[in-house]
Amino acid sequence: MTLWVDACGTDDIDEEDLIAWEHDGHAYAIYRTGKGFFVTDLMCTHEAESLEWGLVTDCVIECPLHGGRFDICTGKALSAPVSVDLGTYEAMVEGGRVFVRIDR
Repeated sequence: MTLWVDACGTDDIDEEDLIAWEHDGHAYAIYRTGKGFFVTDLMCTHEAESLEWGLVTDCVIECPLHGGRFDICTGKALSAPVSVDLGTYEAMVEGGRVFVRIDR
């Protein structure tokens, strides 16, 4: 079953930034870039640190703990110490709202 869940308003996120969002016990990061809105898991795959305070540049998030970087468009781990990719989720914008696709 696929659900599109209303997560936030488009104005809730500044460009080149992210917000943390939780749904049904799972933590997500919702990003706004010049390319649109993207969603990944919130926790870094290296040491389970929240990416909420990480630096977003273009389509890259840098973990605030050890500086590992991920491509937020694909979830791909880009630099040490991270080696495991982030989970990614589809985002859709409609009526000034960001919806996240949740597969169950």
